[in-house]
Amino acid sequence: MLKIMLPTIMLLPTTMLCKPKQLWITMLTHSFGIAFLSLQWFKPSMEFTSFSNHYLGVDQISAPLLILTCWLSPLMVLASQNHLTKEPVTRKRTFISTIILLQTSLILAFSATELIMFFMAFEATLIPTLVIITRWGNQMERLNAGTYFLFYTLIGSLPLLIALLSLHTQNGTLSLCTIQLNQHAMLNSWTHTTWWFALLTAFMIKMPLYGLHLWLPKAHVEAPIAGSMILAAVLLKLGGYGIIRIMMTLDPLSKTLSYPFMVLALWGVVMTSSICLHQTDLKSLIAYSSVSHMGLVTAAALTQTHWAHTGAITLMIAHGLTSSMLFCLANTNYERTHNRTLLIARNMQLFLPLMGTWWLLASLANMAIPPTINLMGELTIIASLFNWSNITILMTGLGTLLTATYTLHMLSTTQWGKTPSYIKTIPPTHTREHLLMALHTMPMALLMVKPELIWGAFHC
Repeated sequence: MLKIMLPTIMLLPTTMLCKPKQLWITMLTHSFGIAFLSLQWFKPSMEFTSFSNHYLGVDQISAPLLILTCWLSPLMVLASQNHLTKEPVTRKRTFISTIILLQTSLILAFSATELIMFFMAFEATLIPTLVIITRWGNQMERLNAGTYFLFYTLIGSLPLLIALLSLHTQNGTLSLCTIQLNQHAMLNSWTHTTWWFALLTAFMIKMPLYGLHLWLPKAHVEAPIAGSMILAAVLLKLGGYGIIRIMMTLDPLSKTLSYPFMVLALWGVVMTSSICLHQTDLKSLIAYSSVSHMGLVTAAALTQTHWAHTGAITLMIAHGLTSSMLFCLANTNYERTHNRTLLIARNMQLFLPLMGTWWLLASLANMAIPPTINLMGELTIIASLFNWSNITILMTGLGTLLTATYTLHMLSTTQWGKTPSYIKTIPPTHTREHLLMALHTMPMALLMVKPELIWGAFHC
C-alpha cells in the first residue's frame, strides 16, 4: 500500500518545486509511473487479512477501483492542459496539487478497513472536487453547482456518521474484519430499518439514486473537464463501493427498506434514459446517462447476491472508462466551437474524421455492444435482477432500449447532419487528444480479453 501512497503524496512537493517548463511532463511521468505500479493490485492472492496494517488493505473488490483512480489522475492532467494554457504557473501548480489531494483521499477511501477512516476519506474527497468545480469551472453558475454538490453530500453524510457511531457503540469496533467475526443482531426491527436507512442515504446521494440526483447534472455542466472525468469515473463509484462493502460485512438488509430503494433505482433507469432523449446540452446528456447506469448498479447491490455484486463492480469499471472518454470527446468539441449545444456543433466528422472514430467507439461501448465489458456488467446485472424478480425485465429491457436510442441520437447529431453555416474551419485535433482517447480505449480492450480481473471476489 505504501508503495503507492508515498509516491502519490511526494508528488505534492515535486509539483511545487519543479521548474515551470517541466511541470506537465514531470507530473505526467510520475503519475503514469504510479498508475503502472498500481497494476500489481490485480494479483488475486491479496486480501484484507494478509496485511499487517490494520487500517489500510486491498482485496479483489477495491483493487479495480483503486487502479481506475490511479489510471485516471494522469489522464485528468492530460485533458486539462489546453484549459490551463493561459493560467499563471502558480494556478497550474494549485490545480495539479488539488488533483493529487483528490487522488490521495480516494485511495484512502477505497483501501480503508476501518469504517470511520472510510467515512473521513469519503468526506475528504468533497473539498478538492468542490475547489475544482468552483475555481476552474467554465460558466457563471459554477458557484451554484458547487453549493448543490456540497449540501447534498453533507446532508447525506450526517446520518451516515450517526449510523457508524451507533454501530461502534454496539460492537465496540469499526474494523471490517472484526465486525464480521463479532456481530450482534439488532433485536428491534424498526431500529434496524432506521439504521440501514441512515447508512444508505449517504451512499445513494453519492451514486446518485434517482430523486437524489439533482446535484449531478449541475456539477457536471459547470465543472472543467478534469472535474467531469473524476466525478463520472470514480466519485460516483464511492457510493456503490460503500453499499457493497457494508452489505457484505453486516446483517442482511430488510425487505421493508430494499423494496422502495429498488423501485426508485429501476424507475430511475427508465426516467433518466428518457430525460437523455430531449437533452440539448451534450455534457448534461452524458451526466444523465451516468445516473441511468448507476441505477442499475444500485439495484444490483440491493439484491445482495454474489452474481449481482460481480455485475455491479464490472459495470462500475466499464462505466468509469466509457463516461470519462465521452466527457473528453465533448470537451474537444467545446474547445473548438465554444458551445455544448448538440444542434449547433453538427457534422464534426467532416472536420475531425479521426475524432469521429473515437466517438463511434465510445458510443458503442456506452450502448454495451458485444464483446465490451459494459455488456458483461449489464447482462450479469439484468440476469441477477430477473432471477430476483421476473417483472424487473420490463424496466431493465426498456432502459437498455432507451440507452441505445439516446446514444445513437448523440452520435448522429454531433457527427452527421448539415454543417452549420458559421463554422468555416476549426483547429485540427492534437496528438495529445488522440493519446487521451487511446488511453481510455486500451484498458477497455484489454479487459475484454481477461474480464475476471474486475469481477471482484465473487466469481467461481
